Amino acid sequence: MKSKSLYVAVGLFLIVAFASLVILAFQMTDFSSTHTGKTYRVTAAFTNIGNLKMRSPVRIAGVTIGRVSDIELNKKTFQAEVTIRISGDVDHIPSDSSASILTAGLLGANYISITPGYEVTNLASGDAIETTHSALILEKLIGKLIYKKTSKESS
Repeated sequence: MKSKSLYVAVGLFLIVAFASLVILAFQMTDFSSTHTGKTYRVTAAFTNIGNLKMRSPVRIAGVTIGRVSDIELNKKTFQAEVTIRISGDVDHIPSDSSASILTAGLLGANYISITPGYEVTNLASGDAIETTHSALILEKLIGKLIYKKTSKESS
């Protein structure tokens, strides 16, 4: 009888552990904050998007207001054309706002941060954010630092 209750306890522990992992996975991927209401589409062109992916968050002042919905290469300019879906609740973003690709933490995922401008007119569906700042690639920065240091030592 004792071994049967031990099997039941171990089984319950495994079920609780698995459920906890599923809940943690949903929270870490921010699955619960997908906005299913009305949205509008805005585009932005970047020379380098780093590790930006589909469904990456779009934030203003750290608050998620949308998601990256599409990434394509412009065959004429060789820039990454990023399509952003912004919540319809946030319909007052000035048209001269800028978009930057930032990293969440030191080795975290990339996201788009929008810095509002001062223009009276607002972004509308189909508009493009003109001022963009591409992702900083850590390997390129380290390479430049090493190159600069070695060129100073050889002089």
